[in-house]
Amino acid sequence: MAAVVSKTITDWQSYSGRMEAVDHVDIRPLVPGTIVAVHFKDGQLVKKGDPLFTIDPRPYEAAVDQAQAQLASALARNGYTSTDAARAERLLSDNAIAKRDYDEKQNAAREAAASVKAAQAALEAAKINLAYTHITAPVAGRVSRAELTVGNIVSTGGNAPLLTTLVSVSPIYASFDVDEQTYLRYLGRDSGEKVPVSLGLANEDGYSRDGVVDSVDNRLDTTSGTIRVRARFNNPDGSLVPGLYARIKVGGGTPHPAVLVDDAAIGTDQDKKYVMVVDKDNRVQYREVLLGQTHEGLRVISKGLQPGERIVVNGLQRVRPNDVVKANNVAMNNSGDAPVVKTASAQ
Repeated sequence: MAAVVSKTITDWQSYSGRMEAVDHVDIRPLVPGTIVAVHFKDGQLVKKGDPLFTIDPRPYEAAVDQAQAQLASALARNGYTSTDAARAERLLSDNAIAKRDYDEKQNAAREAAASVKAAQAALEAAKINLAYTHITAPVAGRVSRAELTVGNIVSTGGNAPLLTTLVSVSPIYASFDVDEQTYLRYLGRDSGEKVPVSLGLANEDGYSRDGVVDSVDNRLDTTSGTIRVRARFNNPDGSLVPGLYARIKVGGGTPHPAVLVDDAAIGTDQDKKYVMVVDKDNRVQYREVLLGQTHEGLRVISKGLQPGERIVVNGLQRVRPNDVVKANNVAMNNSGDAPVVKTASAQ
């Protein structure tokens, strides 16, 4: 037999989810041209601003030179027409020029000023297009493979091809659906407190990482009765990647005392759960119990047991209510495989 475990715990609810990147970027070309360089290896970690691809910049360099020349021409035209308009202003005051000629020179000056602005905008657009030939990482993270390599011609718009994808590494999200009761109990309050969560991977028995709930969706799915939740975890070693299956437990509420037992000590009687309690006279008593969640490998008993009581953990099938037993005491979480309860004659 073993004494029940009594300790203060925080309630947890377990769910299944998937890992998601905080930032996921599809890299596509913004200007057409020929790829002349790929600057990364497949799966490489990159920093924000690191070069990824280079599209042949020569046509765009020529466009910048042309736009600069057009701006110089517009500036020269603007200078001439401004001077001519000022001269016409003086002549008009002396009645030495026709009003029609004066209006034409003023209009020419305004057109020249507008042409300067248009030439400046054209130059800025040409510079932007030239900058687009050097494709850099918009965020820090890990790149996928290069879908197109050197020598391929790319286009823009609706036919723009995917060059590669980039996902951030740390932090990383785990998305999962929680039921309505969990939402109302832990996530539906606006206290500003961080709700703790823990994460375990498919090859782990426990929960190796701790995080917090980052966001909760704005509506409950009435079909499934669940709401989407996203938790954030640090991932400095990059071992968590988007798409991985994750086991997630959500904790909350106030820590409270609880009684815990090994699942091996719990029997089933039709739709009821029970344990065999050993009283102070070493007599076995049948006790119906209400089960809660698991905690650190033990089962929470919500109702039916009190701290300090002893129960049968091995040999449960060999004892009956009111049997007097001679038992060996073992730890609740280390009951072993050998029977430890020896049944004596019933009284």
